[in-house]
Amino acid sequence: MKKIFLMGRSEAGKTSLTQALKGEKLHYEKTQYTNTADNTIDSPGEYAESKHFSVGLACFSFEADVVAMVQAADEPFSLFGPGGKNFILRPMIGVITKIHSPHANIPMVRQWLENVGCERIFLVDNATREGIDELLEYLKDDLEPLTLEQAKFKQSIGLNEWDPLPEGVEYPENIR
Repeated sequence: MKKIFLMGRSEAGKTSLTQALKGEKLHYEKTQYTNTADNTIDSPGEYAESKHFSVGLACFSFEADVVAMVQAADEPFSLFGPGGKNFILRPMIGVITKIHSPHANIPMVRQWLENVGCERIFLVDNATREGIDELLEYLKDDLEPLTLEQAKFKQSIGLNEWDPLPEGVEYPENIR
Protein backbone atom coordinates (compact mmCIF):
# COMPACT_ATOMS: atom_id res chain seq x y z
CA MET A 1 0.00 0.00 0.00
CA LYS A 2 1.26 3.47 -0.87
CA LYS A 3 2.17 5.70 2.04
CA ILE A 4 0.04 8.86 1.91
CA PHE A 5 0.93 12.25 3.39
CA LEU A 6 -2.06 14.42 4.32
CA MET A 7 -1.69 18.19 4.41
CA GLY A 8 -4.32 20.86 4.86
CA ARG A 9 -5.58 23.46 7.29
CA SER A 10 -6.86 22.73 10.80
CA GLU A 11 -10.29 21.05 10.83
CA ALA A 12 -10.11 20.05 7.15
CA GLY A 13 -10.66 16.42 8.17
CA LYS A 14 -7.15 14.95 7.92
CA THR A 15 -7.22 12.99 11.19
CA SER A 16 -10.79 11.81 10.56
CA LEU A 17 -9.67 10.70 7.10
CA THR A 18 -6.81 8.76 8.68
CA GLN A 19 -9.30 7.04 11.01
CA ALA A 20 -11.69 6.29 8.11
CA LEU A 21 -8.86 4.81 6.00
CA LYS A 22 -8.01 2.48 8.89
CA GLY A 23 -11.68 1.51 9.34
CA GLU A 24 -11.73 2.99 12.85
CA LYS A 25 -14.71 4.61 14.53
CA LEU A 26 -14.37 8.37 14.16
CA HIS A 27 -13.43 10.24 17.30
CA TYR A 28 -12.11 13.77 17.73
CA GLU A 29 -8.40 13.90 18.25
CA LYS A 30 -6.45 17.14 17.82
CA THR A 31 -3.23 16.44 15.94
CA GLN A 32 -0.44 17.97 18.03
CA TYR A 33 2.50 16.58 16.08
CA THR A 34 3.10 14.78 12.80
CA ASN A 35 1.94 11.18 13.10
CA THR A 36 3.66 8.71 10.80
CA ALA A 37 2.06 5.46 11.93
CA ASP A 38 1.10 2.81 9.40
CA ASN A 39 0.72 4.04 5.81
CA THR A 40 -0.46 7.55 6.67
CA ILE A 41 1.41 10.71 7.62
CA ASP A 42 -1.00 13.08 9.37
CA SER A 43 0.29 16.62 9.95
CA PRO A 44 -1.10 19.38 12.18
CA GLY A 45 -3.03 21.99 10.22
CA GLU A 46 -0.84 24.68 11.75
CA TYR A 47 2.02 23.46 9.52
CA ALA A 48 0.05 24.52 6.44
CA GLU A 49 -1.24 27.69 8.08
CA SER A 50 2.13 29.17 9.06
CA LYS A 51 5.05 30.06 6.82
CA HIS A 52 7.37 29.21 9.73
CA PHE A 53 6.26 25.57 9.77
CA SER A 54 5.34 25.02 6.12
CA VAL A 55 8.89 23.98 5.21
CA GLY A 56 8.25 20.88 7.34
CA LEU A 57 5.51 19.85 4.91
CA ALA A 58 8.00 19.64 2.05
CA CYS A 59 10.33 17.57 4.23
CA PHE A 60 7.61 15.11 5.24
CA SER A 61 6.55 14.73 1.61
CA PHE A 62 9.81 12.89 0.93
CA GLU A 63 8.70 10.14 3.33
CA ALA A 64 5.52 9.44 1.35
CA ASP A 65 4.64 7.76 -1.93
CA VAL A 66 1.77 10.19 -2.59
CA VAL A 67 0.85 13.61 -1.18
CA ALA A 68 -2.80 14.50 -0.55
CA MET A 69 -3.99 18.08 -0.30
CA VAL A 70 -7.02 17.84 1.98
CA GLN A 71 -9.68 20.55 1.84
CA ALA A 72 -13.16 20.54 3.34
CA ALA A 73 -15.95 21.21 0.85
CA ASP A 74 -17.19 24.07 3.03
CA GLU A 75 -13.89 25.97 3.32
CA PRO A 76 -14.21 29.66 2.39
CA PHE A 77 -10.62 29.94 1.08
CA SER A 78 -7.64 27.85 0.04
CA LEU A 79 -4.25 27.88 1.73
CA PHE A 80 -2.57 26.48 -1.36
CA GLY A 81 -1.90 28.76 -4.30
CA PRO A 82 -1.67 27.85 -7.96
CA GLY A 83 1.44 25.91 -8.85
CA GLY A 84 1.86 24.46 -5.36
CA LYS A 85 3.07 21.25 -6.92
CA ASN A 86 6.40 22.90 -7.67
CA PHE A 87 7.87 22.06 -4.26
CA ILE A 88 6.49 18.52 -4.03
CA LEU A 89 8.35 15.75 -5.82
CA ARG A 90 5.67 13.11 -5.39
CA PRO A 91 2.36 12.35 -7.10
CA MET A 92 -0.16 14.82 -5.67
CA ILE A 93 -3.86 14.17 -5.25
CA GLY A 94 -6.69 16.21 -3.80
CA VAL A 95 -9.16 14.97 -1.19
CA ILE A 96 -12.34 16.96 -0.64
CA THR A 97 -13.88 16.13 2.75
CA LYS A 98 -17.22 17.13 4.32
CA ILE A 99 -18.96 16.75 0.96
CA HIS A 100 -22.41 16.67 2.60
CA SER A 101 -21.99 19.91 4.54
CA PRO A 102 -24.91 22.29 3.94
CA HIS A 103 -22.30 24.94 3.05
CA ALA A 104 -20.34 22.72 0.64
CA ASN A 105 -19.11 24.25 -2.60
CA ILE A 106 -17.48 21.26 -4.26
CA PRO A 107 -16.92 22.88 -7.70
CA MET A 108 -14.99 25.77 -6.11
CA VAL A 109 -12.83 23.50 -3.92
CA ARG A 110 -12.22 21.16 -6.88
CA GLN A 111 -11.00 24.16 -8.92
CA TRP A 112 -8.62 25.19 -6.13
CA LEU A 113 -7.14 21.68 -6.01
CA GLU A 114 -6.82 21.54 -9.80
CA ASN A 115 -5.04 24.93 -9.72
CA VAL A 116 -2.54 23.60 -7.17
CA GLY A 117 -1.73 20.73 -9.55
CA CYS A 118 -3.56 17.72 -8.10
CA GLU A 119 -3.48 14.86 -10.59
CA ARG A 120 -6.66 13.26 -9.26
CA ILE A 121 -9.37 14.43 -6.84
CA PHE A 122 -11.38 12.25 -4.47
CA LEU A 123 -14.67 13.24 -2.82
CA VAL A 124 -15.07 11.69 0.62
CA ASP A 125 -17.31 11.77 3.65
CA ASN A 126 -15.35 10.40 6.58
CA ALA A 127 -18.47 9.79 8.70
CA THR A 128 -20.41 7.77 6.10
CA ARG A 129 -17.25 6.38 4.46
CA GLU A 130 -18.49 7.57 1.06
CA GLY A 131 -15.51 7.71 -1.32
CA ILE A 132 -13.14 5.95 1.11
CA ASP A 133 -13.11 2.68 -0.86
CA GLU A 134 -12.18 4.53 -4.07
CA LEU A 135 -9.28 6.24 -2.28
CA LEU A 136 -8.15 2.94 -0.75
CA GLU A 137 -8.25 1.32 -4.21
CA TYR A 138 -5.96 4.07 -5.51
CA LEU A 139 -3.57 3.57 -2.57
CA LYS A 140 -3.53 -0.23 -2.60
CA ASP A 141 -1.05 -0.74 -5.43
CA ASP A 142 2.53 -0.28 -4.36
CA LEU A 143 4.79 1.73 -6.59
CA GLU A 144 7.39 -0.17 -8.57
CA PRO A 145 10.58 -0.34 -6.50
CA LEU A 146 13.45 1.48 -8.19
CA THR A 147 17.16 1.47 -7.68
CA LEU A 148 18.93 4.81 -7.47
CA GLU A 149 20.37 4.21 -10.92
CA GLN A 150 16.91 3.57 -12.38
CA ALA A 151 15.57 6.77 -10.80
CA LYS A 152 18.52 8.74 -12.20
CA PHE A 153 17.89 7.26 -15.65
CA LYS A 154 14.23 8.32 -15.52
CA GLN A 155 15.26 11.82 -14.46
CA SER A 156 17.79 11.98 -17.30
CA ILE A 157 14.98 11.49 -19.84
CA GLY A 158 12.71 14.04 -18.14
CA LEU A 159 10.49 11.70 -16.12
CA ASN A 160 9.57 11.63 -12.45
CA GLU A 161 10.41 8.43 -10.60
CA TRP A 162 6.75 7.32 -10.56
CA ASP A 163 6.19 7.90 -14.29
CA PRO A 164 6.24 4.75 -16.45
CA LEU A 165 8.89 4.44 -19.10
CA PRO A 166 7.58 5.43 -22.53
CA GLU A 167 6.74 2.65 -24.95
CA GLY A 168 9.90 1.32 -26.56
CA VAL A 169 12.23 2.75 -23.89
CA GLU A 170 13.99 0.34 -21.55
CA TYR A 171 16.52 0.71 -18.78
CA PRO A 172 20.11 0.25 -19.92
CA GLU A 173 21.38 -3.31 -19.49
CA ASN A 174 23.63 -2.42 -16.54
CA ILE A 175 20.76 -1.09 -14.34
CA ARG A 176 17.94 -3.57 -14.99
